[in-house]
This record gives sequence, structure tokens and C-alpha cells, in this order.
Amino acid sequence: MQKRSILHMFDPMPNNSPFDVNMALDAGFDVLMPYAGVKLDSIQNLTQDVIFSRGPAGVKKTAIFIGGRDMGLAIEMLEACKPAMVAPFEVSVLADPSGAFTTAAALVACVEKALQDKHGKALADCKALVFGGTGPVGIATGVIASLQGAQTTLVDHLSVDSAEDTAKQYNRRFNSQLTGAAARNDEEKAALIADADIVFCTAKAGVRVLNAAVLAQAKQLKVAGDVNAVPPSGIEGIKVKDFAAPLVEASQCDAVGVGALAIGNVKYQLQQTLLQTLLQTEQPVFLDFREAFVKARKLV
Repeated sequence: MQKRSILHMFDPMPNNSPFDVNMALDAGFDVLMPYAGVKLDSIQNLTQDVIFSRGPAGVKKTAIFIGGRDMGLAIEMLEACKPAMVAPFEVSVLADPSGAFTTAAALVACVEKALQDKHGKALADCKALVFGGTGPVGIATGVIASLQGAQTTLVDHLSVDSAEDTAKQYNRRFNSQLTGAAARNDEEKAALIADADIVFCTAKAGVRVLNAAVLAQAKQLKVAGDVNAVPPSGIEGIKVKDFAAPLVEASQCDAVGVGALAIGNVKYQLQQTLLQTLLQTEQPVFLDFREAFVKARKLV
């Protein structure tokens, strides 16, 4: 009897994400097994239960997905899976907490493409701000941009201490060079954006983060990307389907915008690609935001 493909979905939250369940089914997995409230110290036992029950042929049709909302915990869970594997009983693992890794990879790849096409610049040539920078998508976006050489600042809407602590934590973990800042009002936002080349907006959906008055203070802005698809947009003037469309609100510079649905289209394709990789690979793979960004660049 031919074995069916199974995806075991480990999630530290009280419930697994319906979005991820839908994506996994559409990617071709026959059976999904969600696990909620998973603790880090249970990963080894769960992983070994996964690998030892199907035989060497069965493990090729078996994989693990790690969700949640905490980027650091998701990476720790992924790393905890590795020593639990015993050859030839090894399965592939994908971490994408709250969709943050695939969303961030798609966002940075889209902005990088617009930056190259419209301004002939690379990320390493630029100063970048990440609004909503202490959330899961913002952190992943900041780390990816920093590792590509951008001078990147995580911006919190309340606390500079929170932003700086987050930057230090992830710099230690990934050898990035993030800094932190706070933007509690339009004046502080305008001061930050004045000399920024790139703006990533990863803040809460349905919240206007940068209005036209703030954008008018930008003097060298080149690209702004906004992942918010819920009105109002996070960045005024960016429409959800925009891809490198002129951002007229940034009146002092030749900036372009990338909208949420343009980014979301790449994110959707990217998550499908990564999930299908779990099914198709001959050798086990361990995928996080770094591999996601490599593949996102090829999809843009």
C-alpha cells in the first residue's frame, strides 16, 4: 500500500493557523496533523515519534512545519529537531511562525527588485527603516535586510528600549547589525524618514503609520513597501497592487511604492514552493527565513 504524505504541524500557540493548514493542503500534503501548545522541551520526543513510525521510505513523505508567533522560539524549535533525527530516519522541517518568514522574505525581495529597477541600487547601498519592527514580520524583515548589508533600524511605536533590546537579541542570534528607535508621533517619524532610503511597513493591519505630511519630509526615499492590505494602508499613497509605482506623497524625491497584494502574491507562491520542497526533496532540508529569501528573489 502506497504511503500517504503527512505534515506534522507543531505550534506553541493555543491553536494552529488556518492559513497554514489551507496552504499545506493546497501544496499537496494528504494528511495534516496539527499540534497546539507545543513546548520547546517536547520537540525531541515529538520528532522521534514522527520519524520512527514509517520506515525509510515513509519518512520521505513525512515533514514537520513549525508555526507560532515568536521568531526566536521557532528557530529554536527547528534547531531542536535536528539532533532528534537518526539516519536514515530523517524528515524535512520548515519554520514559518505566523507566516513571518515568508512574508518578510517576499517584502524584502520585492523592495530589492524595485530598488534595482528604478534606482540602480542594492540593499547594501541603503539606510532602511522597519516600522512595526518589534513584531514577528518586522524582526524577520530587519534581519534579512541587515544581512544583505542595509543599515537597518527596527522602529517601535512606543518604546526605544523595546526596539533596542530586540535589535540586540537578534544581532546576537544571527550576526546582524540592527539598531533600534521609537516613533511615537509624526514629528519623530518625520525625523527618522528624512534620510532613509527604504521604508518597510510591517505594523498592525488597518493602521496608518506614515501619512502624506510625514512622507513629504523624506529627502532621499527610494522605495517604500507596505504589507498591510486592510484599509487604511500603512503608508499613504500606496495601493495594494502597486509594484514600483510612483509615491507622489514623497514629493521631495523620486520614491516608488510596493503594495500589500503585490507582496502577498510573492509570499503565497513562496510558501507553496517551500511546502512543496518538503515533499519533493530527496535529502532532508531545514528551512527558515534565509532559505525563504533566496527563493523569494527567484520569484520576483
